[in-house]
Amino acid sequence: MSDGPGRYDDELWELVPPERGPAPAHAVEFVRGLGAAARVLDLGGGDGRLAAELAADELTVADASAGALERARARVPDARLVQVVPDAPLPLDDSVFDLVLCADVLEHVRDVQLFLSEARRVLRPGGRLAVVTPAHGRLTGLDVVLRGFERRFDPLSPHLRFLTRRSLARLLDELGFDGVSVRRRRGDLLALARRG
Repeated sequence: MSDGPGRYDDELWELVPPERGPAPAHAVEFVRGLGAAARVLDLGGGDGRLAAELAADELTVADASAGALERARARVPDARLVQVVPDAPLPLDDSVFDLVLCADVLEHVRDVQLFLSEARRVLRPGGRLAVVTPAHGRLTGLDVVLRGFERRFDPLSPHLRFLTRRSLARLLDELGFDGVSVRRRRGDLLALARRG
């Protein structure tokens, strides 16, 4: 285990079984539906189980956890693996990717503005951002009312952000993305946007 900035992420990944099975079918369908792209970044790609579904000429998987990236090496052996520092600029050049995928990442990020600004920076003009994140909204509010806050939100959960369709669309729009579309599917928000 690392003692560096990714230590927390490494500790979380130690709790995840190495063979945790396939990604949810709706997320796989969404990722496959993104189509082929020349240069793709799976930002926060973890063990690579969704990266393996991407159609890319050149694939880069970036994550804060060295342990997760080691697992990704087995799933996507031809991918470039990049360890990133949480809440810091990405060690990647400007305007190089045609597609950036952020699946099950935004809810864990402390500095969402920096994270999405960096995702936008590494996208080429007109490049696409694809996001998968848990959906919250009226049903979450109702669940809190009926079951109580503590039963809905575990204080040990690594989730820091709770996004609704509207808040995610507004966030992407405010950070300079165009053509933002967000839909809800099986408890997740699936968003697409372009770098303007």
